[in-house]
Amino acid sequence: MTASGVDVAPAHVLDAGTVADVMAQANAALDWLPRVHSAAEQIGTLGDMIDAGWVDVARIDRQIVGFVARRGSEIHGLYLLPSQQGSGIARRLMDHAKTGREDLGLWSFAANTRAARFYVKAGFAEVARSDGAGNDFGLPDIRFEWQKGRD
Repeated sequence: MTASGVDVAPAHVLDAGTVADVMAQANAALDWLPRVHSAAEQIGTLGDMIDAGWVDVARIDRQIVGFVARRGSEIHGLYLLPSQQGSGIARRLMDHAKTGREDLGLWSFAANTRAARFYVKAGFAEVARSDGAGNDFGLPDIRFEWQKGRD
């Protein structure tokens, strides 16, 4: 299914387990990404983000297939089920996150070259790199930023 049949809306607290499963499946597809958080920790963290109003989900026929977590101008996560990658849903979620914003920023692991290509296509520019000392995984990452009108 293409992104045209996708509904994007705020997540509900009862979605935390499903949202965490989307994240777990997406992360499991990255063989270089270490597992540092338990499933319970992920559900708890995502439940807190949902409670705070940070999470919007993409649904196809009421089934959650992806989500974006944004607080203010900072994207904290963009995840899709691996089967949905390349379908336009991530772009739909990112466009939704941009709505009403003048700018956005996010960090992405340097090893995630597919994500980096996506962010550049979505109008983000690389502005910094780190050695990973500041993230839970200890992996080098890249800072991307978007400004309205630049894409």
